[in-house]
Amino acid sequence: MQNFTDTLSEVFRAIAANKLRSFLTMFGIAWGVGSLLVLVGLGEGFRSGQHRNLAKLGNDLIMMWNGTIPAVANQHTGMRPYQLTLADAEVVKQLPELRAATVELSRSDLYEVSQFSNTSSHVMGVWPNYTQVRYIPMAQGRFINDMDVSDHRRVAVLGSKAAMLLFPGRPMVGEAITVNGTEFKIVGAVEKISRGNQDFDDQKVYVPVTTMLELYPLKGDNIAKDALTSIQYQPKKAGNATAAVAAVHRVIAERHGFDPSLKDAFQEWDTIKEMKMVGAIFNAMDIFLGGVGIVTLGLGAVGIINIMLVSVSERTSEIGLRKALGATKGSIMGQFFWEGLLLTAVSGAIGIAASAGLMAALQALLTGKMPGWDPPRLVPWSAALAMGTLVLSGIAAGLYPASKAAAMDPVEALRKD
Repeated sequence: MQNFTDTLSEVFRAIAANKLRSFLTMFGIAWGVGSLLVLVGLGEGFRSGQHRNLAKLGNDLIMMWNGTIPAVANQHTGMRPYQLTLADAEVVKQLPELRAATVELSRSDLYEVSQFSNTSSHVMGVWPNYTQVRYIPMAQGRFINDMDVSDHRRVAVLGSKAAMLLFPGRPMVGEAITVNGTEFKIVGAVEKISRGNQDFDDQKVYVPVTTMLELYPLKGDNIAKDALTSIQYQPKKAGNATAAVAAVHRVIAERHGFDPSLKDAFQEWDTIKEMKMVGAIFNAMDIFLGGVGIVTLGLGAVGIINIMLVSVSERTSEIGLRKALGATKGSIMGQFFWEGLLLTAVSGAIGIAASAGLMAALQALLTGKMPGWDPPRLVPWSAALAMGTLVLSGIAAGLYPASKAAAMDPVEALRKD
């Protein structure tokens, strides 16, 4: 009786006897598997890059800016502008639907001078909790604190590029700069936040919002003394801003005299909604690419079945002779089954290994070099999907031709040459 080792020996001899055909069959399967994994990996690279870009702003962040109130819903004529104020922010931060709220008062028309250089950065008046709502990693010193705000102190924290421009290669904490001629003491510096050439956030200079309102309020007609550029907040329930947005809209509408149902009156950006949209897009991409991959592997399995049927046809006399010499249906069936399964499994493993190697090389070469995109990476579920599909394909590619071979009548098989 033929054992498993003998069966495998027969399988390898059969594969070696048809090198070109075996190679082309295996190449098709390996290419299909590798393409599936790389395409899904590319999609996941875009997804993770977008998520990290949004996380650079802050988690669960909603930004609201000054807006205009339409006279009639959905009509953009006769719109009345309004400004968010510090008093608005004080009310908003007390809302139970929020876990945190902070403010911005920004101007880009101010001039900063140090003893070494000068620049015109983006000066931001903020609350001390700005670092809790936004992503502000400190590199040196400290951020704005409560005493700075309550005492209207003239202190500043520099973004990484502002620090490089004003204090090139020199210590800065404890040193002074002037902003439009008024002296500020540097109490801290922020790490690099931006990626690539998009360095807007790194050019910022942070000061207490009370000092900003005192020295550099917003200019223009009919602007409140405590007018802000933006109020930014996080919902109490992570990943769900519905209740928080409704509560903030209600407060702002009430304080500025308009109906909160006028959606056009609010100018805002919701990173939670943005993340969900990005996730939905890439989930659809993953489903599509996974479906394409399964179809590709299925076609590969059909190709292997066809090749195995050709092999059975070519080896009819050999099968008849083996059966005449006492080979059982099980041994005949086992040889062709294992041949089909081995071709599928080995080619699939080569495809997985090659795609993993390619993606590892791209990770090493391109990580951090393309803003908004991460290099492709091997996604576990796609590898599991490929392996599961390959197993099913291999079984199908082996069983049907094997059953055809095992069912042959030895006398009829021996008659054929």
